[in-house]
Amino acid sequence: MLTQRFRNLWQHRRSLTISSMGYANAEACIIGLVAALSAVLLKQGSGWLGTWRVHSTQFLPAWLTLPLIGMSFGFLAGWLVQRLAPEAAGSGIPQVKASLANIPIKLSWRVAGIKFLSTIISLGSGITLGRQGPTVQVGAGLAAGMSRTFPTSPDHRRQMIAAGAGAGLSAAFNAPIAGVLFIIEELLQDVSGLTLGTAIIACFIGGVISRLLGGGSLQLNLELMHYSSKFSLLEIPIFLLLGVLAGLLGALFNRGLIFSIKTYNRLHISLPLRVALAGLMSGLIVSLLPEYYRDNAGLREYMIATQPNLLLAAITFISQFILTLIAFGSGAPGGLFAPSLILGSCLGHIVGVFESQLLGLGSSTTYALAGMGGFFSAVSKVPMTAIVIVFEMTTDFNLVLPLMIVSVTSYLVADQVVPGSLYDKLLQLNGIKIQKDAPIEGILTQLTAQDVMQQRVETLDAEICIDEVMQAFSRSHHRGFPVVENNKLVGIITQSDLQNLYPFKHTPLREMMTPKPVTVTPKQTLSNVLYLLDRYQISRLPVVDGQRLIGIITRADIIRAEVDHINCETGVSGPQPEPSYVVYQTRSPSVGRGRLLVTVANPDTAETLLKMAATIARDRHYELECLQIILVSRHSSPSATRVRTAKSRRLLKHAENLAKKWDIPIHTQIRVAHDVAQAVLETIKERHIDLIFMGWKGNTSTPGRIFGTVVDTIIRQAACDVVLVKLGNLADVNHFNRWLVPMAGGPNAPIAIKLLPALVTLGNNPEIRLTQVFKPSELKPDMRVLEESTRQLMRHRNLHSTVVAAPIQADSVAEGLINLVKTEGYDVVVLGASREGLLQQAIQGNIPETIASGVDITVVLVRGSLNP
Repeated sequence: MLTQRFRNLWQHRRSLTISSMGYANAEACIIGLVAALSAVLLKQGSGWLGTWRVHSTQFLPAWLTLPLIGMSFGFLAGWLVQRLAPEAAGSGIPQVKASLANIPIKLSWRVAGIKFLSTIISLGSGITLGRQGPTVQVGAGLAAGMSRTFPTSPDHRRQMIAAGAGAGLSAAFNAPIAGVLFIIEELLQDVSGLTLGTAIIACFIGGVISRLLGGGSLQLNLELMHYSSKFSLLEIPIFLLLGVLAGLLGALFNRGLIFSIKTYNRLHISLPLRVALAGLMSGLIVSLLPEYYRDNAGLREYMIATQPNLLLAAITFISQFILTLIAFGSGAPGGLFAPSLILGSCLGHIVGVFESQLLGLGSSTTYALAGMGGFFSAVSKVPMTAIVIVFEMTTDFNLVLPLMIVSVTSYLVADQVVPGSLYDKLLQLNGIKIQKDAPIEGILTQLTAQDVMQQRVETLDAEICIDEVMQAFSRSHHRGFPVVENNKLVGIITQSDLQNLYPFKHTPLREMMTPKPVTVTPKQTLSNVLYLLDRYQISRLPVVDGQRLIGIITRADIIRAEVDHINCETGVSGPQPEPSYVVYQTRSPSVGRGRLLVTVANPDTAETLLKMAATIARDRHYELECLQIILVSRHSSPSATRVRTAKSRRLLKHAENLAKKWDIPIHTQIRVAHDVAQAVLETIKERHIDLIFMGWKGNTSTPGRIFGTVVDTIIRQAACDVVLVKLGNLADVNHFNRWLVPMAGGPNAPIAIKLLPALVTLGNNPEIRLTQVFKPSELKPDMRVLEESTRQLMRHRNLHSTVVAAPIQADSVAEGLINLVKTEGYDVVVLGASREGLLQQAIQGNIPETIASGVDITVVLVRGSLNP
């Protein structure tokens, strides 16, 4: 059966491929044309700006002009990227590779446009980077925008993005074969018919258009250099030595790039300042070098065509090595292809000079060209692409064998010293890891029920009546529900069961459900699950741990897992919700000591929550991160679903006005998501949040949930500090005058104390009471916790409130505090508890949940960071 399913799926995909091939080829032609035009314009624009920069040194001193232009243009390029398209930072190839691996990194016309413009400005500033990497991202972004405008399938979109990237590289180097190989070797690692067909067409069109518009200037003009390659078998050891040196130095170069990025990150400055700093340092260094170092575009040809000059090649290699590290680590828009080729030509020139002194057989130009391919191969880990790029630039067949020797040797050496792709390492610095997929053959034996099951299960209580069951089915797309009692699975009910139950509308579900249903454990493999589904002719199986329901698995879940592995669409097993998608964002300068995330959803309570969060942010010198989440159906992709953001943007605009009034940096974003908790956790991780501030309704009717699905998940999984606020009937912050803070000596008591000096500033003449509940039988209560908390609170220099520490006696902590609130008229209660303590106390009906449900005032719950 499984074999037949795979065969049917393959035949279906093959028919789709054939029917869409004509459309794909036509789209590939347009992509190749547009990518080529953008590549030529990028070359002309950056060349014009670079020429103006060089000519400006004839009117003003170079030591003044070059650093000033580098700093100002660098700041402008960085500002454009940070403000309008953060995805356009750096080379661009890692972003394309991640997007093709289905990582949610945005590629669009906007990203392509900002990348195009910022790269021209960045290269015009004089920093030592290339235009080829950005051209790849521009081509991919244009293709992504086109595929979004004329949507087909996700697989087709990936093919078009890859074709756009290859066309960009083809147009940049005037090397169409290299563009195709780069797609196969680095980006997609796929040689299917659709990939090859669209890639070849797009790259061919890109290469032809760039040649027509750019003419011979897009090639190395070797005829003008009176070049003729020479190669002797006696030179093979020298080329092997060149390959080894290129591999070692290429590995060192890659490590230097990673070190440079980490160094800039430790400065904690914004992208515009980082790029401006890189432009300033590059300008200062270049101003001290001879004039021909000021033209990066012609430096490679100069090193190839020049007469043997060991000192010139060594100085060029060292200066280009350092300048590239300075520029790339800043995140400036620019690539590594051109610097790699320049460094390789210098290294080859040096080896060629030594060879001419020892043997006198070869030409330094041959060694320079072979070195270009070798160093490029060592840095990018694409030996075939490196060989073909240099060959297509020279069209010299006699150069192929030296290129192969040097490129393959350098690749093997570099991969031994620094294994793995540089682009993968750059993605890992941003927390993105592209995982390799498991083989299809072992999916049913490798994956277990817990890998594929749906963890969020809608359940029905055994005591509800059949009429309520019918209403639950009418509101849901599910065809069956597990039935639980005291969080234990006791039965199951399906739509087919309801057909004969209409006359029993008021009968309890317990009497009509199917008791003792067939279940599976989390460790059972998918082959066992599939066997049970077929054996009992059912469509779903509850997953239980003992008697506790932890998930549910359906036939659709297993098929989805199979399809994911066949299409190589995911590096994570199981039907996980798709990552949330940012549809709107604003950014302020990153100048705070930390970042506070506040989630806004209800316009009626948003203003109060924002004011409370803003007081904490101002006190701690934090930046505000304001998040609005729009939920969409799980049947649609967050990145492909059209949503209306007008109301959400008005709410965020209000937050921006409040932050501006209080002089607090604020970032805002709207995310489209399948699950609120997942979107919040993704934001916490991506934006490096230190504290999350969110509203809570105070109780939940969700079976098996304590505070509610979203809040439960945040409490358990958020690594940062968590503050939950249940607003009372009087939610005006100006009336938050009397604060009650129960103390029990828990690990989060200091966190609650630290929040108070900021929060109490919301009221007028605030009063803080610290209290601790003791049993009536305790004749001499231990006051050390209250005394220490009082001292800690009074040490805060900005606290201007009355602080009272007084214990109370009660048989129950919750009952004593509720009575205290009602009799003495407090406005806010602040509770601190650990993650486990908070949840366990709520399960047992103890402090936090009981107090929040028992009083009608504002309750603030605090849970400390999970980090050790």
